[in-house]
Order: sequence, then C-alpha cells, then structure tokens
Amino acid sequence: MLLSSTDNRSGYGLGMAATDPLEALRRITFLLERSQQPTYRVKAFRTAAATLAALPPGDLDERCAAGTLTELPGIGKVTAGVVEEAAGGAVPAYLQRLEDEARGPVAEGGAEIRAALRGDLHTHSDWSDGGSPIHEMAETARDLGHEYVVLTDHSPRLTVARGLSPDRLRQQLDVVAEVNAALAPFRLLTGIEVDINEDGSLDQEDELLAGLDLVVASVHSKLRMDRDAMTRRMVTAIANPHTDVLGHCTGRLVTGGRGTRPESQFDPEIVFEACRSFDVAVEINSRPERLDPPRRLLRQAVDAGVRFSIDTDAHAPGQLDWQPYGCARAEECGVPVDCIVNTMPADELLAWAGRAG
Repeated sequence: MLLSSTDNRSGYGLGMAATDPLEALRRITFLLERSQQPTYRVKAFRTAAATLAALPPGDLDERCAAGTLTELPGIGKVTAGVVEEAAGGAVPAYLQRLEDEARGPVAEGGAEIRAALRGDLHTHSDWSDGGSPIHEMAETARDLGHEYVVLTDHSPRLTVARGLSPDRLRQQLDVVAEVNAALAPFRLLTGIEVDINEDGSLDQEDELLAGLDLVVASVHSKLRMDRDAMTRRMVTAIANPHTDVLGHCTGRLVTGGRGTRPESQFDPEIVFEACRSFDVAVEINSRPERLDPPRRLLRQAVDAGVRFSIDTDAHAPGQLDWQPYGCARAEECGVPVDCIVNTMPADELLAWAGRAG
C-alpha cells in the first residue's frame, strides 16, 4: 500500500501513487477509517477489496470489459465504479474526493512530537477484535513512516474481543516472525494488551509475558469499582515486572458508537508515583472516543515525572494515522519529548522494557 509521497513521520500519510484497482479500494478503506466514517461504509470497501484479491488472473479485466463486476459477491455499484475507473488508468473520483478532504493531519498541533515518534506501542489485528490481518497492519505502519509497531491483541479474559489464549498467542508469535522476515528492516514487535484482573494480577501466563517484547496492561472490567480498590488494583499491576505501559488509565469513553462512559475512580497521585517508581509508561491513548487520560490527569502525570507512550490503540489500518490526536494533547499538556518512550529506536525501547539481549 502506497500511502504517501511526503514525509510520512509528519503524520500526514496521504497521497496515492498508483491506480491499481485493489490498491484503490484499500486506500479508500484507509481514508474512511482515518476519518471515522461509519463501519458499514468501511466494510463495503474492505469486502470489495477481499473479493478482488481472490479473483484468478485475467478475470478482473474480463469482468470490467463485460460490465459484470456487480455479479461478484461484495461488489456493489459504487465499488464497481471505483474498480472500473482504476482499471482504466484513472484515479477514481471517489478516492480523489477523499484525498482532497484528507489534506493535513487529523489534529492540529503536536507536529514536532509526531515527527519524533518512531513507532506505535498499542495496536490490534483480526486475531482479536481488530478488523485486518497482522501483515496489513504492519505494512500500513511501515508506510506511515514507523520504524516499528507493537502488536498487542487482547488477553484471554476479554472473550468479547476474542482474547488470545496462551496457545493462540504462541501461534501468533510464529506469524509475527514471518511478517518480520518479509518486511525487514521494519520491525513488528511482539506484545499484548493484557487485562488487569480485579486483584491486580495480569491475565496471561508469566512465561509468555516474559517472552514478549512489550506488555500494555489495561483495566477492561469492573470499571466502576471503589476508588481505593481500583487504586490497589492498578498499583499491583504497575508493580508487576512484566508491565511496561499502563493503557488508557481511566477507561473513559467520550464519544463514539459504544456511547459514553465516565472515568474510573482512583488516586492519581499514588498511581502515577507507582508508574514513576517502577518505570512504567502512562499511555496517551489517541483514539478519538477515549483521548485518555483527560488533560487534568495528563498534566498531573507530567508533574509526577513519569514516562509516556503515545499510541493509537488502532483496530484498523486507517486508525494507525490517529497519533496526531495524542500528540496534540501531549503538546498542550507539556509532555517532554524525551519522556516519550516510543521516540526511542527499537533496540533502545527493548532495552528499557528489559527485553534486550
């Protein structure tokens, strides 16, 4: 996928350089995801792309000539029009309109921070609740200018998100190795978004957690528990030697299809001091429906002297370009660039996480 002819690390990730029909459909999907378009619209183009990818050689040209594209499952009038225009050597009008609308980053501000980022530490694939294969997420991250990305599908307890059992996680590690062999020098790092259980323990085998490149620990259940109990729960997880990043610390939702959800209650002074003491990064979650932590807590974390990671929590390729949301908030709240762990090169990041050597 060709995403940009400009400086990708600026966060633009724009500009298509080819009119291949399959790439046109994928590019449209990326731009729709990036701009938070309705799921049904994204799915229409994603389904059409999958149909095209499965066609035998020569079949596409024959169908374009005969006008029978819409006879294929998952190809409608709009997607057929995109394919026919691209097959004829033109940039499809639908794609051009999206490109014109997507000039510039998704959020104003934070450009210096975005340019300093080398990777994304929190992403999901279709192995859990993401919508795209591992290789497609990795290729998109590479094309956006990242040097690395961490794959952090969910842990077993989150069954609604198809969390990975120990056996499935082991299988995933083999897939990651294959992707790395194909995409080198880009690096897909192994990881997990592990649930923080009610007692503060982590929802995966210690041996597996120890072997991963990076672990994001997040609360996904009992979000309304008592403030003191939640504080103990979070601090216990932060103190766990496998935890590297504290994910979306309040669990809030401020917009989006899942509705809104208030912040979990905990003692931020104690939690952020634990992050500082155990050298665990506080995630600045860039998802528009989360934007977690809130500004007041983000400023308090800065004052506490913690490290940070700025992540997309992407569940689809287009969402990988959401980092500017987090970068703008980081700039606004005075987050020092040298305190952001994903400004480190991969080897330095792994050394910080205790996974080097």
